[in-house]
Amino acid sequence: MWTFAAGTLRASLRGRLFILLIAPLILVAGLAASGRFMLAERLSERLYDNTLLAVALTISRDVVLSEGDLLTEELLEALTQSLGDPLYYRVTGPEGSFVTGYSDLPSPPPGLKILSGAPVFYDSVSFGKPVRVVVVREFISEPQFGGWVTVEVWQNVTQRAALSFELLLQSASLLTVLVGTAALILWFGIKRGLQPLQDLRAAIGTRSADDLRPIRRWVPPELRPVVDTTNSLFARLSQAIAQRDAFISDAAHQVRNPIAAIQAQAEAALSAPDERTLRSRVTTLAQAARHAGRLTNQLLSLERMRGRSLRNLAVETDLSQIVESRTRQFAERQLPRGIEVSFHQTGTPRRVIADGVMIEEALENLLANAAYYGCERCGEIAVSLDYLSQCITLSVSDSGPGIPADMQHRVFDRFFRLRDDGRDGCGLGLAIVMGVAEAHGGSARITSNGMLRGATVELVLMR
Repeated sequence: MWTFAAGTLRASLRGRLFILLIAPLILVAGLAASGRFMLAERLSERLYDNTLLAVALTISRDVVLSEGDLLTEELLEALTQSLGDPLYYRVTGPEGSFVTGYSDLPSPPPGLKILSGAPVFYDSVSFGKPVRVVVVREFISEPQFGGWVTVEVWQNVTQRAALSFELLLQSASLLTVLVGTAALILWFGIKRGLQPLQDLRAAIGTRSADDLRPIRRWVPPELRPVVDTTNSLFARLSQAIAQRDAFISDAAHQVRNPIAAIQAQAEAALSAPDERTLRSRVTTLAQAARHAGRLTNQLLSLERMRGRSLRNLAVETDLSQIVESRTRQFAERQLPRGIEVSFHQTGTPRRVIADGVMIEEALENLLANAAYYGCERCGEIAVSLDYLSQCITLSVSDSGPGIPADMQHRVFDRFFRLRDDGRDGCGLGLAIVMGVAEAHGGSARITSNGMLRGATVELVLMR
C-alpha cells in the first residue's frame, strides 16, 4: 500500500481514501473520550459530594443525639465501607468551641466564606493526601449546644479518581470497538467501491499497442470524466499516428522518384563516352540531387513545424528585425538573377509572442515561391509587414502571372503544384506557411491586395 517516491510518503488510492475517512473518526473518538472523561469527573464529583453532604448531615444529627460524643465505630465503619475511602470529621459549637471529631482540620482556601444553611465544598490536603471537604453550618436548638453548629467532613479522593478512570475506560473500550468495526466496514466498502476502477484498469491493460478504440464499458458517473479524457487521448493519438503514416507514405512516394533519377543519372555518367557527354550528364545529376535535397529539407521542415509546441517555444519576438534581415539576405542572393526585392513596413512596430524559427521558415518559403514561380528570369518581389490593431500581416508579392482563382484554395495543400515542368519544386512551401500561420492562431491566403500585379500571399498572425 505504501511506497516512497522522491522523499514523499504516498499511499494507494484505497489507502488514501481509508486514511481520509478513518482519521476523522479517530479524531472524533479521541475528542469524545476526552469529553467523556470530563463528564465522568463531574459525575463522580457530584455523586461523592452529595454522599459527603449526606454523611455530614448524618454526623450532625448523631452528635446532637449523643450530646457531643464521638461517632460509634459501627457507624464510621459503615460510612467508610460505603464511600471506599477513610472518612474524617470535626464538629464545633457556637463561637468555634470544639465539640468532637478530629482536631487536624485541612486548611481551607484563602477567603472561603461559609454561609449558614448552605453546604460549602473545597479541595485541600490532609496528611499529604488530597482530600475533599464539605462544611455545613446549622442552627441547633438543643440545650447542650444552643446555637450555630459547624460540621466539617473530609475524605480522600482516591475512589473518586478511580470511578472517573473506570468510566473513561468503559467509554474508551466502547469507542475502540466502534472505530475498529467502522475501519473494517470502510476498508471492505472502499475495496468494493473501487472495483469498477480495477475492472477498467484490467480492460485497458489487455489492449495491444495498436488498439486505440474508445472505451465503451460501463463505469460509475465519477469515472466518466476519466474515461472521456482517456478516449480523447486515444483519438488524438490515432490522429497523430494517421498523420505520421500519411507523412511516411507521402515522403516515400515523393522521394522514390528523385532517388531513382539520381541513380539513373549516375549510371549514365559512368557510361559517358567522352568528357563533354560526362559533363552534361553530371550537370543533370547535380540538378536531380538539388531537387532531392530541396524535397528532403522541405519534408523535414514540414514535420518539424508540426512537432513544435508554440506554447513552449514562443517568446517575445521582434518581427521587424527578423523579416528585414531575411529579406536583405534573400535580395543579395537574387541580385545576379536581376530580381529586385523591396521591403515595406506600416503601423507601429511591437514585440509579439511568436516562434521566431517558424516565422523565418515561413518567410523563406514565401520568398522562394515568389522567386521560383513569379520571377523565372527577372522581376520584382515586394515584402510588406503591416502592424494592425488586431493582427499582424506579412505579405509577399511578385510580378509574375499570378495564381488562377479556382486554384487559390488548393495551393496550400501538400505536394500540390500549379504546373509540373520538371523543375525542382515539390509543392510543400505554402503548406509549411499555412502550418506556421495556424500554429500562431492565424491563417494564410492568396489576395489581390499586393503591391505588385502578380500573386500575393498573406500570412496573418493574430495579436
